[in-house]
Amino acid sequence: MTAGSNRPWPRIASLATAVPPHRVPQDEAMAFFQRSFDVPPARRGRLKQLFLNADIRTRYAAAPVHWYERDHSFEVKNNLYIDRAIDLLKQVTLDSLAVAGRTCRDVDTLVTVSSTGVAVPTLDVRLMEELPFRRNVQRLPLFGLGCAGGALGLARAAAWARAQPGTCILFLVVELCTLTFCRGDQMTANVVATALFGDGAAGAVLTTDGPGPAIRAWGEHTWPRSLDVMGWHVTQNGLEVRLSRGVPDVARHQVRGVTDEFLASVGLELADVDDFICHPGGTRVLDALEDAFGLPSGGLAASREILRDYGNMSAATVLFILKRALVTGTDDNGRHDRARRYLMTGLGPGFSIGYLVLESA
Repeated sequence: MTAGSNRPWPRIASLATAVPPHRVPQDEAMAFFQRSFDVPPARRGRLKQLFLNADIRTRYAAAPVHWYERDHSFEVKNNLYIDRAIDLLKQVTLDSLAVAGRTCRDVDTLVTVSSTGVAVPTLDVRLMEELPFRRNVQRLPLFGLGCAGGALGLARAAAWARAQPGTCILFLVVELCTLTFCRGDQMTANVVATALFGDGAAGAVLTTDGPGPAIRAWGEHTWPRSLDVMGWHVTQNGLEVRLSRGVPDVARHQVRGVTDEFLASVGLELADVDDFICHPGGTRVLDALEDAFGLPSGGLAASREILRDYGNMSAATVLFILKRALVTGTDDNGRHDRARRYLMTGLGPGFSIGYLVLESA
């Protein structure tokens, strides 16, 4: 984090989330996978256990289930990605601006995160063709941050807001993970992704001159020689997921040390954190993070609830968790009974972890 000490802190004036209309219960996702790969009876018990262990009840998809049962080229998938992404971004834009009492004309900067499709011109420009933003709005599209994109993207938006006090920053994230499903990819990572992935979007308005949770610090750490831990393998069939089985081990044994270093760099320690907003790569990753942070089993309650209700929506997920945590921490009138400090984390390709420290009013 680098910013002048006399500048006001950026605050989240509003936060909105959205999902596509196609709801997919976990048992339907499992049946879909069995049909798609013609799983022999001898393997169905193991497959069922994998889907059950994901601890997901439902998720939402960019297309109905029968669409995924046919082969589609990267071009077809990507065109659908652009169309559905813009639909969701319009929704969270209008919702977040309305809650903040702002309009599209008030937005000075658009920071947009997405890693589950390719769009040139970028999604922000396409959104400008749909909504009445000023033509001189500044844009920062971010690609390739994966699951860490929610935390890292929000950090970039916060840095921009603090560098230019008084401006209105619209932070947007949309991930359509289900569109990366490849029927020809029978690697374990694709099975795990099918059990976990869902689609969603979020939008937040950041300002320095209004109410809302303050973003007090941000940072990140990238481990060396870790390029193969997580990412996409680009093929003619689309973006095939690559995911190392070692991610929970990294979370359990290596996250605590770098987290302590980050917190110390901003004058804090883990005991100063009241609640955690952790991106849930899956239940095993959440188990590992609870161990790393010295939390009881199930201590990352908001992360587990969002994973259960929406699946892993990559970068968008952590904003869903933040929204639920902020609501949970208020009284019946929407006021916080006391100031609370949150630590947001997200693990992503690189292999990296992103951090933010937030404080409720």
